[in-house]
Amino acid sequence: MAKKRPQTKGKQQPQLRDGEIPVVGAREPCPCGSGRRYKACHGRSAAHAVTELVQRPFEGLPGECDWVALRELVPAATVALPLKGGLPEGVPSVSLATVLPMAWPALRRDDGSVLLGLQNDTSSGDISRDLADTLRRALEAEPGTPVQARRAPADGPRLQDVLDPEGAFEPVVHAGFEFWVPDSENASPEVAASLERANAAAIPTVKLTGVDAAYWCETPEKNHLRWVMPHPEEQLLDALARLHAAGTSSLGEGTRLVGSFRAHGVTVPVWDLPSGVGADDIEKPAAEFAERLAAALATDAPLTADERRARGGLTNRQVTLS
Repeated sequence: MAKKRPQTKGKQQPQLRDGEIPVVGAREPCPCGSGRRYKACHGRSAAHAVTELVQRPFEGLPGECDWVALRELVPAATVALPLKGGLPEGVPSVSLATVLPMAWPALRRDDGSVLLGLQNDTSSGDISRDLADTLRRALEAEPGTPVQARRAPADGPRLQDVLDPEGAFEPVVHAGFEFWVPDSENASPEVAASLERANAAAIPTVKLTGVDAAYWCETPEKNHLRWVMPHPEEQLLDALARLHAAGTSSLGEGTRLVGSFRAHGVTVPVWDLPSGVGADDIEKPAAEFAERLAAALATDAPLTADERRARGGLTNRQVTLS
């Protein structure tokens, strides 16, 4: 058996209040001065706060459903982000981007503008807090530098704390990722290679103009409409089941409601469309469907047997993305 090392008394650490305790390595002494390792002391509460899942991280933000769509469904898009209190000096603009080169969490461009990446892995269960931390660091970064990933402080601000709640959220969908750099022809070899790979993988996508948060996309086999909806899931499934049982859940001839995604606390119904049906073709049918859905959502009568069967089929065809 290994000999026990004699206990030695180290120099007494000054006691810190919880709000002052920095994050350190799990095996390092806790900065609070308790003498225990960080993971066995204040690291426990910090780890819990970091890993606790926020089911609906974009709730309360303007354009919540579009945030979800850009996070999970749209390959290439940007949105201007208005900040509380306006832009800092030396920062001409702040924009959200679905993806950045080399999967950077954020980029401070040479002109001082900021791009914040949305489709990145996050270190905690609260995407909003992780993005807010990345955004704050990007605003302070030197122009011309990317911002690296890190674990956000458990008590740090969220997007809801740093973005203007009255600001508009108006996504611009792009055919490719040329928005990454002002002059793509003179980009560095690494960025150019990343740009080529991203453009090759991008699925053609168009945001409908007549309804909120609905995105048409084209695939080799068929086209789809993926429509992010803010309604409570159970109420929405009931309404969709009523329409499905009545034969009015499609968007026209050859189209079919095939199921839905769950993503970040909201539901995303999905329709299959024939390959010849483009985004412009589906604008009017989508607006008409929105009216039928509103009427179905307002109905509180119990579901009929046919509607219950339709609901069961829709429930079985749900896929959880996050």
